[in-house]
Amino acid sequence: MLIIEQAAYDAIVAHARKDHPDEACGVVVGPEGSDRPVRVVPMLNAAMSPTYYKFDDDDWKKLYDEMWDNDEEAVVIYHSHTATEAYPSRTDISEAREPNAHYVLVSTREGAESLTYDGPVEFRSFRIVDGTVTEEEVQVVTAYSETGEN
Repeated sequence: MLIIEQAAYDAIVAHARKDHPDEACGVVVGPEGSDRPVRVVPMLNAAMSPTYYKFDDDDWKKLYDEMWDNDEEAVVIYHSHTATEAYPSRTDISEAREPNAHYVLVSTREGAESLTYDGPVEFRSFRIVDGTVTEEEVQVVTAYSETGEN
């Protein structure tokens, strides 16, 4: 199960809407081993495409160096689909290289034409390991509790 704070959820959805009609992409970083997504890092879609995303190589390396220095890891890797459901494509599956990450997809196929659109969005999370896709429940919380329980 992915447990994510409302602020991070909102930031991912806002990024997906802002970059539409191109796919948006980014990472939510958290303390290493915590499985707790804390810091949303919107990334540039170097492909600038409505059907494909690619992290900019220099930005990706810079982020990984920063995470290494801070004992952090990519807890969530997210991107949007602009005309299809929020489900990993064959390309998404073949390029998934972080077996511990939650892969979040947000579909902007409905309502993305307006930044003020506040209707429902399709926000789904998956684990992708060795080409196998497993959908998982998403629980949005106001804030993480201090005890580590949510």
